[in-house]
Amino acid sequence: MGDTTIRAMTAADADDVLRIYQAGLDTGQASFELDAPSWEKFDAGRLPEHRLVAEVDGRVAGWVAVSPVSARPVYAGVVEHSVYVDPAVRGKGLGVALLTALFESTEAAGIWTIQSGVFPENTASLRLHERTGFRVIGTRERVGRHGVRGWRDVLLLERRSRVAGV
Repeated sequence: MGDTTIRAMTAADADDVLRIYQAGLDTGQASFELDAPSWEKFDAGRLPEHRLVAEVDGRVAGWVAVSPVSARPVYAGVVEHSVYVDPAVRGKGLGVALLTALFESTEAAGIWTIQSGVFPENTASLRLHERTGFRVIGTRERVGRHGVRGWRDVLLLERRSRVAGV
């Protein structure tokens, strides 16, 4: 796949991150969202210390980031993540590399649970998450409407830290 580097995401990555995000949204299988947000909105909603990009041959080709699930102190160690890979390099291990680096980052910070919601039809994402230690803990039936696709179910996935004191 070329020379791959995982590094911290910066504001200089905004255009590439949002381009990759939009490519995922365009599939109709990545999120209820239809359009990537502005960089300001993206930046405000994600924890800065747990945002990473993957570069392949010097070009941003994927990203991972987390958001807190609650402002309540009892949930301080629980985050929700998103991982997106450029369509040109999907299926080549970049998602695994990004999630592995995320686990190192979050576990070092004492985060004990990473969760995500995935559409049941997004089999590639489900395989990626299973390979990296996530498990399906439930189905949220008809939890939201997706544009013209209508009501959609979402599988709730979680990965519990093996080292963050749980």
